[in-house]
Amino acid sequence: MPLVAHSRYQPPFYMFNGHIQTIVPSLWRSVPDVTYQRERVETPDGDFLDLDWSRQPAGVGADTLAIVSHGLEGDAGRPYVRGMVRALKHAGLDALAWNYRSCSGEMNRLVRSYHLGDTDDLDFVVRYALATGRYRRIFLTGFSAGGNVTLKYLGENPARVPQEVARAAVFSVPTDLKSSSYQISKPENRIYLARFLKSLRAKMRQKAELLPGQIDVENLELLRDFPQFDDRFTAPMHGFKSADDYYEQSSSGRYLASIAIPTLLVNAENDPFLAPSCFPRETAAASAFVFLETPPEGGHVGFAEGTPDGEYYSERRAVEFLTAETPG
Repeated sequence: MPLVAHSRYQPPFYMFNGHIQTIVPSLWRSVPDVTYQRERVETPDGDFLDLDWSRQPAGVGADTLAIVSHGLEGDAGRPYVRGMVRALKHAGLDALAWNYRSCSGEMNRLVRSYHLGDTDDLDFVVRYALATGRYRRIFLTGFSAGGNVTLKYLGENPARVPQEVARAAVFSVPTDLKSSSYQISKPENRIYLARFLKSLRAKMRQKAELLPGQIDVENLELLRDFPQFDDRFTAPMHGFKSADDYYEQSSSGRYLASIAIPTLLVNAENDPFLAPSCFPRETAAASAFVFLETPPEGGHVGFAEGTPDGEYYSERRAVEFLTAETPG
């Protein structure tokens, strides 16, 4: 019964609600002491992915790699990704923070981009890392959209997941995409929605310029929420019938029961992005592998602790879970 009965997370006293716990880490956190080596890899469909590696020094011989998947409209340079990479490296692991198509600073080549159920690219990255011959174990970790992709990848077809993938830890995951798309459209969350839509609209315009005649961006500014944007762009660009079809097929919640490796899911109860359906307590209670932790506080991709070393609870908890002799 992998329900974590008690979370040890406590926010700093000055972060007294979910919005502050979400906004402060996003806008004001800095993680300067992480150095990446970027590698561009060609995908089988003629596109590319940019991978940002953080390896142990030569001679250390790390044989375990943790792959970090970022959130919606994020990238490997975001503070929450860099913080996780730093913690993983301090734990003696190599880390790979991969950038989704269109998220590395250069627009991808194809009409398609990335979406919250795109597990094929994650599978490609896992297999590419294994093909180096350097790693005997792979850990997966992800935030928000990246957490959804990670959970879906592990559960939709467990037989496809290489046996070297040993554990996973994900945070702030919208396991029910439809309910979360409406949750973030609530008036109190409009500041987040506006920021996401601004970035997504800019990318659609850039892609339309790159691929003349293939993407219609007329009246783009009239799209005011995720269901409208996803119905107009995300769904048809990636082979879905509609936004509802996209949400239904891509939500990781429907695949959790099939996950067959120890997996930690940490969703804060005061996360402004998550609807009640994103706390799959019954599924976790019936699973031998999905460990659900629901701290009262934390916000969305927050979990700041105010420690002198700048480490966040999400980073400490991920390392603890991934490297433990027994899960829990």
